[in-house]
Amino acid sequence: MDQLQSRFAGEKILITDDEEVIVELATLLLKKRGFQVLTAHNGEECLNLVATQQPALVLLDYMMPVMNGFDALKRIRQHYPNTYVIMFTGKGSEEVAVELMKAGAADYLQKPFANQNLQDRIDSVLQIRKVEIENRELLKEREFLQREIVDWNRELEQRVLQKSRELELAHKEIILSEKLAALGHIAAGMAHEIRNPLNSINLFAQILKSAPQLDSENQDYVDKIAQEVERIDTILVQMLAASRKDTKKLNRVDLAAIIEKVLHDSRVQLQAQNIELHLDLDPEAPNIKADPLEIEQIFTNLIGNALFEMPAGGKLAVSLTSDAEKLLIRVYDSGPGIPQENLTRIFDPFFTTKEKGTGFGLSVVLRVVNGCGGKVCADNLPEGGACFSIELPLLPSAVH
Repeated sequence: MDQLQSRFAGEKILITDDEEVIVELATLLLKKRGFQVLTAHNGEECLNLVATQQPALVLLDYMMPVMNGFDALKRIRQHYPNTYVIMFTGKGSEEVAVELMKAGAADYLQKPFANQNLQDRIDSVLQIRKVEIENRELLKEREFLQREIVDWNRELEQRVLQKSRELELAHKEIILSEKLAALGHIAAGMAHEIRNPLNSINLFAQILKSAPQLDSENQDYVDKIAQEVERIDTILVQMLAASRKDTKKLNRVDLAAIIEKVLHDSRVQLQAQNIELHLDLDPEAPNIKADPLEIEQIFTNLIGNALFEMPAGGKLAVSLTSDAEKLLIRVYDSGPGIPQENLTRIFDPFFTTKEKGTGFGLSVVLRVVNGCGGKVCADNLPEGGACFSIELPLLPSAVH
């Protein structure tokens, strides 16, 4: 490289001065050193060229017509931070120098100036510009990386939270499955051991009831014995229903039709309680393979529970939608909702808040849904009321 050329050769430099001689001499000097040279004769021309050409450096005279160099300097530093400015001034006072540096000048030269001095000042300012621009880029990159790290941390926290919830849900499902399995052993034993003495009690009650010397008061006692025997037998049946494994042959099941049947069977109660019913059943939802009677138990229990929570009226909404992988069923009621402390217990066998409940209804729902490879969950909605959501997989058991 020619020794006359600057290490910053190729950079654009704009010379702005109303003295033609200075413009010509500076242009000749800078072109020899390898710079691209632009020229202007007042502040307005200078600003227009800065806007369109984005020069690295402006050599700017302090006193000019139309717009002086000082005003042009302030505009350049405000709008074009990557364009640096060296001021030419015929005034050598310290006050002027301080004013120029405060306004953003990178350096200043007093007229007249030596060529070598101009060259040294230009190289020095361009070196400072290079370092400062690189620093600004590094700061931008650091800020970008910091934002990326914050975003990554936030995403990681969300993933950890989601996985923790999934693990917690899976753990709860395992515990419930173990409870149902234990209940199955208990129920099977109780059904065998208890039903025989129950049958005997019921038989003796019938014999007593037919005795001619039995007065009306004792007749009532016998009837109550028979009723309690029947209640115990019902509990045993429900225990078995909540825990038994599905061994029946699976058939095609139209969920929409089963939901409509259960609601039709409940129409008298719906009317008596002044329940507002909202149905949204996708007619194109595919059938699945399942036990129709057990699927019916799901909606019998859920709708029965919803009606129990709205004795003085309310809203019942049932929806059925589907996608490529699953059916989604939602049963919503506008009742008081589920106490927060009970949300994790409502599917437990024997758990109930009803005075005469057995605590097996939702256990049956859980067993049937799990038996279909699905999921069921309960939650309270922000607007009030409880919502049960069920997902039933379509593959590989879906049929059309």
